[in-house]
Amino acid sequence: MGQGLLRRLLLGLVLLVGAGLLWAGLVRVGVFGRVLDGGVVMGPSAPAADGRAPDPARAEGPGAEPGKQILFGDLHAHTSFSSDAFLWSLPLLQGDGAHPPADACHFARFCSGLDFWSINDHAESLTPERWRETIRAIRACNEAAGDPSNPDLVSFLGWEWTQVGATPAQHYGHKNVVLLNDDPRSVPVRPIAAGGENLRTIRSSQPGWLTVGLALLDFPNRQAYYDFDRFQRDTGAAPLCGSDLAVERDCVDVAATPDELFAKLEAWGGEALVIPHGTSWGATTPPGVSWDGQLRGRSHDPERQRLIEVYSGHGSSEEYRGWRAGDEEGACPPPHDDYLPVCWRAGEIIRERCRAQGGTGEECEERAAVARTQAVAAGRNAVLTIPGQRGSDWGDAEQCRDCFLPAFAYRPGKSAQAALATRGPAGEAFRFGLIASSDNHSARPGTGYKEFGRVGTTDQRALVHGTALRLLERLRPEPVARSRAVAAAEPGVGTANAERQASFWTSGGLVAVHARGRSRAAIWSALERREVYGTSGPRILLWFELLTGPGDPPVPMGAEVAVAGPPRFRVRAVGSAHALPGCPEASTSALGAEELERLCLGECHHPGETRRPIIAVEVVRIRPQAMPGQALGERIEDPWKTLPCPGEPEGCVVEFSDPGFDPAQGETLYYVRALEAPSPAINGGGLRCVAGGKGPCETMEPCLGGLATPPGDDCLAAVSQRAWSSPIFVRPAPLEGASP
Repeated sequence: MGQGLLRRLLLGLVLLVGAGLLWAGLVRVGVFGRVLDGGVVMGPSAPAADGRAPDPARAEGPGAEPGKQILFGDLHAHTSFSSDAFLWSLPLLQGDGAHPPADACHFARFCSGLDFWSINDHAESLTPERWRETIRAIRACNEAAGDPSNPDLVSFLGWEWTQVGATPAQHYGHKNVVLLNDDPRSVPVRPIAAGGENLRTIRSSQPGWLTVGLALLDFPNRQAYYDFDRFQRDTGAAPLCGSDLAVERDCVDVAATPDELFAKLEAWGGEALVIPHGTSWGATTPPGVSWDGQLRGRSHDPERQRLIEVYSGHGSSEEYRGWRAGDEEGACPPPHDDYLPVCWRAGEIIRERCRAQGGTGEECEERAAVARTQAVAAGRNAVLTIPGQRGSDWGDAEQCRDCFLPAFAYRPGKSAQAALATRGPAGEAFRFGLIASSDNHSARPGTGYKEFGRVGTTDQRALVHGTALRLLERLRPEPVARSRAVAAAEPGVGTANAERQASFWTSGGLVAVHARGRSRAAIWSALERREVYGTSGPRILLWFELLTGPGDPPVPMGAEVAVAGPPRFRVRAVGSAHALPGCPEASTSALGAEELERLCLGECHHPGETRRPIIAVEVVRIRPQAMPGQALGERIEDPWKTLPCPGEPEGCVVEFSDPGFDPAQGETLYYVRALEAPSPAINGGGLRCVAGGKGPCETMEPCLGGLATPPGDDCLAAVSQRAWSSPIFVRPAPLEGASP
């Protein structure tokens, strides 16, 4: 080889290395990242000329008020303006690209065919500019919906207040804030974030060199990682507000507790609803939590906090159970037929490892006891106490074995039933209406219209790059036979639990309102008076009312009423329409084939003419605590009654009464569940226990993420989809001549 050629090769190598280093340096400082804006909302190309053509059956309830109809919506939708949603949009995590607010508008109109929805990005990542873009997109979506008195879609502005506490005393949970108006002159100048762990994590996450590595691993899609890097930099650079409410300041506002949140909403003015959600989801909720602390002082605002989300793509938070993850002294309770405490399983894992390594029985039992104690002390981080743990090590520990599609790592003390049964020291109460929504993180509100596309219509995501998976496997700690102490506040449990959570993502639910028209005001009025219900996804029609005297109108769900004798109720339920494949012509014409595939994944809400049968109505009766400290399980009767239905396509009408209504018990509340005939649902089998029945699950086939379960496998299993009515709150009428 000649010296000239060698010099040229060396020069080329130097230039190549230099160019690579220059590229890496520019990536590290964020040169190539683009700002994600709100997107462009399509013009007024409505699916129907005068609002959506209503299903005639929506107004056919017995005793239904003339002009009132059932409308369906989703009050919990995230776009890529939420940091976790942007992260999950990356190709390495099975994402299909960033989705701005405009995508959510188009999905609600043309894919899921909703009547209303709200945007609820995490306020912790909503910089001032993103908040302005959110307002602009929501206003554009409303302007495209046609006549405001009869639009095809109503879009509500809002955000999520995402609080996470390491201990029960510090935890308040996640709440969606939904605003009546979208006029910039009448909405808060900025959303209100929660402080603490979540805010710190989001603001301190600056990818830098990580972006270089991700771009190298997935070079054809490198722009996606550049853009996420820019998003994170802009999030961290937005200044935090001071303690005052100055309107001119471009900053991120923070309320550390619910009472601060309610106080700031009061100061800003304007009508807002605050909706707790995911309350029993253990990924963000420490074990041992209850509702008691949120009935003190201003931690509950009964005018704004009138609804609770009992079901979403994170599963159900409806049902109360009496078991606990640890006792009051911090000891680990033993397992029983319907629950395996995660602390107990931690001890079993260490005992099994110890025995496999030749440890004595006494030595292994001592290590197991330490593991149980450390797992209890770690709270929601219990799995981190076991070095080298895998999802398969835990079986069905922490899970509710007999709940309907339960939230992962179930926390029964924060269930909706627990809230409805709880009373504060002075008789304070939660009077919640029950709703459901999606909590979707890919700008797809209302995803439950068809059970398809597990990766896309649910929030299930997992790392799919082989090189990255092998690297993470090498970094996994050795599975030693001793546990370790982990602080309850230590971050990282979300990643550790990713494999276990994969079997618990669902396609999400819907909220339904009985509204006097399609306008924004009509929908808001129904939400405020709690004349609402939730479904697990299908558009089940449900009426629940208390019957009054001859000639008097019935009292609808959500109401508070005084009665002089045993109350009598009527329920009518009509099953959802069987879905036709593909999309209706209006959606195809509006979006086009390419956008239909990108956004709707090729399938839309497309109801046929036949309906699924309703097979039963279940009644839940709750007699709230007469005083704090009473056992909640003694106050909740679920089901109190089960009323069979004939399974006819036209639905089911049943009546029942409560001859045991006892005025001395004080207020009693009733709500109903309407159950459809079983049909396939994503993750309908949960961990898919194939042995053991009720009690310990000896063998399971979980639906896993990433490469373990192919994305095309939707992990379908039959469930009875359902609708939950809001309660009717019944109190005894005062005796004649007595003070009310």
